[in-house]
Order: sequence, then structure tokens, then C-alpha cells
Amino acid sequence: SRAWGLPPIALTIVLHVAVLAWFAALLARAGRWIDDARLRPRREQLLVVAGIGVLGAALARLHGLEAGLWAGAYLLVGAIDSPADAMLYSIDSITTRGASGITLAPLWVLLGALEAANGMLLFGISTAFLAVLLSDVRLWFQRRAARDRCVDD
Repeated sequence: SRAWGLPPIALTIVLHVAVLAWFAALLARAGRWIDDARLRPRREQLLVVAGIGVLGAALARLHGLEAGLWAGAYLLVGAIDSPADAMLYSIDSITTRGASGITLAPLWVLLGALEAANGMLLFGISTAFLAVLLSDVRLWFQRRAARDRCVDD
């Protein structure tokens, strides 16, 4: 059962990093657009907040998709019989909550623990991405404020 845990871990991490790289490219493009648009500071702030909200929703969907991949693995190996139970168990495991009451077939119990470890990595990657993004946003607003002070002087 250990070997069955490695492909979903690799797949979800590669997927996660690829999607975050795509998000980073979109955010860079959006930042250039905002710079070129010369919007009022309040409108810029609202756009940034809305963008971060959209990003948060997209990350939630990404984590859900990754849980779905694990649920598919549980069904594929016969660890759980029902698609709904597989998804509930997977969401419970990937978030490390572990209280669904659903159990895997004895041969596949280790798979649930591997998913929990994978979930910690995925949520850690998302958290790091958001931390860097918020740091970049703070610096961007500081540069904008300094530029605007120079223009006003």
C-alpha cells in the first residue's frame, strides 16, 4: 500500500506547483496592468483585495481537486467502495482533520496517513505562496505611496 501513495503525492505536488506558477504569472500581469492603468489608490486597493479573494477561492478549489484525485485512488484500489465516502474521507485526510468516521480497508490504512502528510505539504506550499504574495503586495503599496509622495512634492 505504501507504493500506491507515492504517485498521488507526486501528482498533487506537481499539479499544485504548476498551478501556483500559473497564478504567479497571472498576478504579475495583473500588477503590470494596474501600474499602467494609473488608478486611484482606493480603486487599486479594492482590486488587490478582490484579486486575493479570487486567489483564495481558486486555492480552495485546487485543494478540492487534489482531494478528488486521492478519492479516485481510494476507489481504484478498492480501499473505499462509495465515491461520496471516498471524497469525504479524502477531504478529511488531506486537511488532517481525521474525524469522518469512515475507515479504509485494513490493507490501505497507510494510504490515509500518506494523504495527510501530502495535505500538510500542499497547505504549506499554499501558505508560503500567500505569505510571499502578501509581502510583495505590501512592498508594492509602499513603493506606490513613495512614488505618489514624490509626484506631489
